[in-house]
Amino acid sequence: MTDTPTRDRPWLIRTYAGHSTATASNALYRANLAKGQTGLSVAFDLPTQTGYDSDHILARGEVGKVGVPVCHLGDMRTLFDQIPLEQMNTSMTINATAPWLLALYIATAEEQGADVSKLQGTVQNDLIKEYLSRGTYICPPKPSLKMIADVAEYCYSTVPKWNPMNVCSYHLQEAGATPEQELAFALATAQAVLDTLKPRVPAEDFGPMVARISFFVNAGIRFVTEMCKMRAFVELWDEICQERYGVENPKHRRFRYGVQVNSLGLTEQQPENNVY
Repeated sequence: MTDTPTRDRPWLIRTYAGHSTATASNALYRANLAKGQTGLSVAFDLPTQTGYDSDHILARGEVGKVGVPVCHLGDMRTLFDQIPLEQMNTSMTINATAPWLLALYIATAEEQGADVSKLQGTVQNDLIKEYLSRGTYICPPKPSLKMIADVAEYCYSTVPKWNPMNVCSYHLQEAGATPEQELAFALATAQAVLDTLKPRVPAEDFGPMVARISFFVNAGIRFVTEMCKMRAFVELWDEICQERYGVENPKHRRFRYGVQVNSLGLTEQQPENNVY
């Protein structure tokens, strides 16, 4: 007689998606989940990213273009209609308005009757990257840094399974940084965040909070340099966490990251037959 093997949990599979309206995006999410997708990744439109309602004059021509517009709790409620958020793992790619959008997400979950402490997901929340790379910032660096820390501290105490920040080095290289500069600026941003957070939490809880910080890294066409960059990221993050912040648990010092191909190295044309 043999023991029945335990089935592995399915990988977290998410499609970065959102468009036109909350209703249309909700239909897309539910269709993807029905086909086997195991999580959600929300793309917001530019007005939402920069804090404008859809009917604002500066939002004209941009509503629903590169993501879903969310102006208020009603939109967020519609976006996740019939999707049980307590059972979901949701990534929200939002930065300048991250505190507000996360608040709307949590409020929607509460309306559904969810236990907020069980919510799982990630909010990008790298307001410094918006200032350095994308230009879609609202506040200058100092208050932006405070808001990053506010979100992280709130998640630590109220939504402990939530990842409160994704340090985005990806956009730095898109904005002209070399791989070496991408590495340096990203670690500088992470250190600024951790320096701000450390006084806010008990010493024994700082390690687990550090473990919730993740990175979003660029992978360009300079293969050897990029491989060396990733090795350096891992080793430097471990060193910084241990020596600068006294994080003793190796698990808390893990460099957690996702990688995306550098769009600057791609071409718009995608010929079906590219012989050479």
